[in-house]
Amino acid sequence: MANHKSAIKRAGQNQTRRLRNRTVRSRVKNVVKEVRQAVSAKSTEDAAQRLTVAQATIDKAAKKGVLHKRTAARRISRLAKLTQSIAS
Repeated sequence: MANHKSAIKRAGQNQTRRLRNRTVRSRVKNVVKEVRQAVSAKSTEDAAQRLTVAQATIDKAAKKGVLHKRTAARRISRLAKLTQSIAS
């Protein structure tokens, strides 16, 4: 456990950030799952709508530093590729 005043403060900040990051990460997982479910149901319009929501959510997570920007780009790219596969 932290003993110095600054270390105690740092531990509290880390806890707050961990909880915030967990919420953002969970939201990203949920929107990705929604896109995948729409694709598996072969619902083209629904998948496209959910893809735009997922892109925004993943970009925000990258902007906040929860995801690395290349990880975010890769996830968006794979989801877009997946939704394009049912469009044709």
